[in-house]
Amino acid sequence: MGLPNASEDLSSEMEVDAFRRLFPLRYFERHLTESIRPDARPLRKARDTTIALGAVASADGSALAKIGSTTMLAAIKMEVMTPSLESPDEGCIAIDFHMPPICSPIVRPGRPAEVAPVLSKQLSDTITSSGMINLKELSLVSGKAAWMAYLDIYCLDADGALFDAALLSAVASFSHLQIPVVSLDYDGKIVIMSEEQKEENSETKPVNKEKRKLTLSTIPFSLTCILHKSYILADPTAEEESIMETLVTVVLDSSGQLVSLYKPGGSVLVYTSAVQDCVALTRQRVKELQNILDDAISGMEID
Repeated sequence: MGLPNASEDLSSEMEVDAFRRLFPLRYFERHLTESIRPDARPLRKARDTTIALGAVASADGSALAKIGSTTMLAAIKMEVMTPSLESPDEGCIAIDFHMPPICSPIVRPGRPAEVAPVLSKQLSDTITSSGMINLKELSLVSGKAAWMAYLDIYCLDADGALFDAALLSAVASFSHLQIPVVSLDYDGKIVIMSEEQKEENSETKPVNKEKRKLTLSTIPFSLTCILHKSYILADPTAEEESIMETLVTVVLDSSGQLVSLYKPGGSVLVYTSAVQDCVALTRQRVKELQNILDDAISGMEID
């Protein structure tokens, strides 16, 4: 007796799926009129977010960040460099964003994703302009040695809001970062010391005697929104981004100050009221993300 109903349900599902594929914008707009999205989220609600610190044991700092299905793995490797003449008391940060073919069907093997260098630059500009890291903390010996922090971010699943997840993984990895122990040898060169070398070698002069963490001042967080007609959709999926092209990304620091605002194209003019609404949504999101990061740090300290 239950078979006809099951058959009807299956047929109905197939019709909905076909309509979604053939007329994606109309399909989404039907949901928007009901103030709901196909994944059952309210229009202005972000997806579930998690952070796992210490995801890469061989790195000096690392984190795995997930926003919905979008997944980013960030890892930091510290290397000693000679500082520039213009900034003899400062270290440097180099950021590379990678999109391997496994992250999305649109990324082809052997062809670098066009968005990767754009996101690398955007992340570098955001972290620098936010003032999160005092580069003087990366100095070892004035004019002679300083730290270069190489931050690599790998996109493992690209399901929308890539910048938000990448920035979250970056700040989480810097929160987890432990700067290695270094010493001066007889020639005046900086030597990175392992735990065994630190205990055995008494012939070098320690620059820092134990691993230390960076002092992070104001931490930047971001929220990407889609503007479509009179609607604002927070934290879009890749499908939503492909259908409704006008994106606005707001970056605020942990004190609520505006760091940057990005609008990478799209056909919709951004009115002041829409920007204000996006900023208000980002303020709420910053509080959520700060709590998630604090919980991850607390969990690491307990472990």
